[in-house]
Formats: sequence, structure tokens, C-alpha cells
Amino acid sequence: MDIDLLKIGMVKGRQYETIVSTINSKSIKNAAPIGIICSGKSKVLCRIFKGSKTLDNILSQKEFIVNITHDPELFTLSTLGNLPENYFNQNCSIKNADAYFKCEVINFSEAIKQSDPIKKKDEAIVIKAEVKELVINKNTKALNRGFNYVIESLSNLTRFDMFDDNQKEEYLNRFREANRVVVKVGHKEDILAMKAIKKELMKKGLKP
Repeated sequence: MDIDLLKIGMVKGRQYETIVSTINSKSIKNAAPIGIICSGKSKVLCRIFKGSKTLDNILSQKEFIVNITHDPELFTLSTLGNLPENYFNQNCSIKNADAYFKCEVINFSEAIKQSDPIKKKDEAIVIKAEVKELVINKNTKALNRGFNYVIESLSNLTRFDMFDDNQKEEYLNRFREANRVVVKVGHKEDILAMKAIKKELMKKGLKP
């Protein structure tokens, strides 16, 4: 199968919400939600803070699996703890995932962004990896938060005329945060949509 992440809707330069599954030297499987950036047809990168089982396993095994799913239960369980063993396939992918791809690490590098809540030196590792196998179980697209923020912002826009000044400022702050995230991770269509919403807010005499 020709590996092209566009087949699951992943566009170069954009970030997607996924569940990364890994295994340690004792064959114990682990899963955690991780934002994955598509950096090419068959290349990805991610940035993980030190201290996580996911990072420890990737550093040790030099490989990991990225699972594509829209199942809220899987995201919740893997965030609050870990998925039970029976949620994993033998190859460490997650059962019932819409798609998954196996990655081999190309290199590691230490990095910190100024916007991080934790700004101590050497707290995060950037992992660059090559996709070695892509398995598509059903037609799907990787989850990108941008679209959800657009819908939420549109919903809030319809209510602005009913808000008092304090509520307007509260919802403007929500829009500003949503816009920040969309610009960072969203597709170009999401970014254009947020620009249109911003113009409508400005027409109302607001300062988004």
C-alpha cells in the first residue's frame, strides 16, 4: 500500500488529535492522546513532555503506533488512565480504530516553546518519525480541533446581541482562544471561517 497520510485527511503542517499506543520492554501496552503533526506524505512529528510513559516507551523502543479514532470513550480512558489490555490488538494498535499507522523514529531533539506553561529547560522532546505502514479499517479523517472551534464560535456569534457587556467580554475571550488554536492547528478553511467570524464581531463594534 502506498503510504500517503492524505488518505486519512492529514495535511502537511497541520496537527491532529490521535491516540498513540506504545509498548515497553516488558510488553506492557500503553495508550495516550497525543497531538501529531503531519510533516509529509509519510512523515510525522510530535512533542511530548518528559515523565510520560509514552515518551519513555518511544525512547526505548524507537517506534510507536498512531491510532485514528473519533470515539470519545477511547480518548477519555486513555487520558484518565490507560486502556484495558483487551482494548489493544496484538500488534499494539487499538481495536476498533478507524485507521492506524506504525512509525519508526528518525530522530529526537529537545525543545521548549515560549508559550509553554512549563518553561524549564529540556522539559520536552520532539520526535520525528517515518510511517512504515498505514492500515485503514474504514473511510475516515484524522481529528482536527479546528472545525470544532469554528462551530462553537459560530454558535456563540448568534448569541452576542443577547449578552450584556460582561458576557460579551467573556465570550470574546473564548473567541480569542478559539482563534489562537485554529490558527495553530486548523486547516485553511477553518482559518478563513474564523476570519469571517472576526469580521462579523468587529461589525458589532467589538474588538476580537
